[in-house]
Order: sequence, then C-alpha cells, then structure tokens
Amino acid sequence: MTAELKLGINVGYWQRDADDQTDTVLAAERCGYDSVFTAEAYGSDAFTPLTWYAARTSRIKLGTAVAQISARTPAATAMHALTLDALSGGRVILGLGASGPQVVEGWYGQPFPKPLARTREYLGIVRQVWRRDAPVTSAGPHYPLPLPGGAGLGKPLKSIVHPVRADIPVYLGAEGPKNVALAAEIAQGWLPLFVDPAQIEPVFGTSLADRPDGFEIAATVVTIVTDDLPAALEFAKIPVAFYIGGMGARQRNFHLDMIGRLGYAEEAARVQDLFLAGRRDEAIRAVPDELADAISLLGPIGRIKERLQLWRDSPVTTVLIAGVRDEPTLRAIKNIADS
Repeated sequence: MTAELKLGINVGYWQRDADDQTDTVLAAERCGYDSVFTAEAYGSDAFTPLTWYAARTSRIKLGTAVAQISARTPAATAMHALTLDALSGGRVILGLGASGPQVVEGWYGQPFPKPLARTREYLGIVRQVWRRDAPVTSAGPHYPLPLPGGAGLGKPLKSIVHPVRADIPVYLGAEGPKNVALAAEIAQGWLPLFVDPAQIEPVFGTSLADRPDGFEIAATVVTIVTDDLPAALEFAKIPVAFYIGGMGARQRNFHLDMIGRLGYAEEAARVQDLFLAGRRDEAIRAVPDELADAISLLGPIGRIKERLQLWRDSPVTTVLIAGVRDEPTLRAIKNIADS
C-alpha cells in the first residue's frame, strides 16, 4: 500500500496535428500534480516537448516515458538529461526503455538482442557522465568506450559541464519480470504500462521484492471522466488494441505478453490476429471490457474515486493520468486523490 499516492500526467507522443499541451501542463502544475511525462516511438522525440514545457513551468517534475536507449548513445542521453536538468532547476526524471525489435532494428538500425545487458551497460555509462569522477570508459561489449578500431584515436573524456545533480533519477520502462527486477536493482523507479493494480503483487511481487526504500512506481493510466461508461470503455480499448497489434512483431510482442500475464492470453492473441489482418475496429471491440476497466480509470468522478483506491492499495507511488486535458477535471481528480 502507498502511504501517499502522487498524481502526474502523461501527455504521450507529440503529434503535429495535435494542440500544444502547454495549457494542460500548466493546469497540472497549478493543481499540484507532481510530474509530467512525454513519450517517443518512431516520430517525435521525448526531450524536445519536455524542454518546451520546462521553459513554461517552474515546479512540476519533467519525465520521459520513455526515451529509447537505441535512439541515442549513452553519452548523448546523459547530455540531454543533464542539460535539461540544469535548465529546469533539477526537475528531470530520465525514463529509459529498450523498446522492441521492430523499432530497434527497423527504425534505429541497432541490434536488439540482450536488452537487459544493454540496459545495464547503458545506464552505467550515463551515470559515469553525470558523476564526472573520471574520464568515461566502458569495456563493452555493447557500448565500448573508447571505440575499438576506427581511426584509433578515441580518447576517454569527461563532461565539460558540471551537472546540477550527479544522481538524476532514472526509471525503467519494463513489462517482463526480469526487466522489472532489473529496474528494482539498478534504477530509482519503474514505469509500467497496461498494469492492473490488483495484480502487481501477484505478477511482479518477486521481481520487486528487493527494491530499495523510496523506489518509485509511476503507472500510466488512461483516464476518462464521463457518465457514459460504455463509451469510455470503448475509447480505453483503442491503445490496448494498438499496442497488442501494432507495437511489436507477431513473433515477439512484449505488450501482448504483458496482457497475457494479467490473465488474457487468448483474448490478446485474438486482438493481435484481428489487428494484423487489418480488421482494427474488430480488434478494438475484442479487447475485454473487464481488462480495459482494470487498467484504466473510467466513469463518473465518484467511480473514479472508488477505482483510485485500488491504486492506492497497490505498490504504485504515482498514477500518471493520461487523456485528461482540461483543468476542472484535473483538479477534480486531484481533489479526490487528496481526500
């Protein structure tokens, strides 16, 4: 159980045809929300919108959920984070994730195998950059520094900028038990997606057993405040179907596996089949109502209050509200969370 459940917002991917979400971020800050998180897949990046919001706010924490490790070298990610952390007065939370083989190899042109080992090595370099204890080196094998071969002139270097914080918080986006265990071992937090609060302990209790004191679990939760619960359920199913069907290969889809761990393996396979067959509307309808409801906050504000208690009773420390953009609704949710 979480003693004090914090609220943040996840504004997701920046889209060219979408309204700027500065107003939403400012509203969240006024309402006392703890953090705002941005995302990236294979379009917009996570850091640029976050910098945009950082320049217009003064208190709210600034997180990436998640920056993909194959998108940037460890040193480049460390530079992004330390720069934004300094400009924002020490408000950055670096959320990192390995993504999946379709994106890593198809978009970034990087090898996907051994994602846990790559993540561990990657984060080790990032923290070397921030600490500035010595010139940065790494024995590899995934990110050797200096690079073997090449011109033969690589030199270990130390950041010319002294970070505001040498211990910027790092959260890992993870869905598999081993990856969640890695987050508990080497990071300050975990960023789960599509998680049922009532099943966190049964599914991930072993992975989280050795997490340190103060370990954060910041769960993104689709939230729709409305009197029309059936309509809210249909809307909440859209991202589930998209991630099961379109954000991973048929042979390897971590989101599908995650839904399977929640007890919906057959249903998830059906959703994937329909989505990959081009029958997307049917795929969305095939997402079980009880699944969409369990991983979301849906319905009238009174029902949201009841459902929020499930998250308060779980190990989750922060609920990242996704999908709410207007200040009155953000304030109403904050009020029930504080009550």
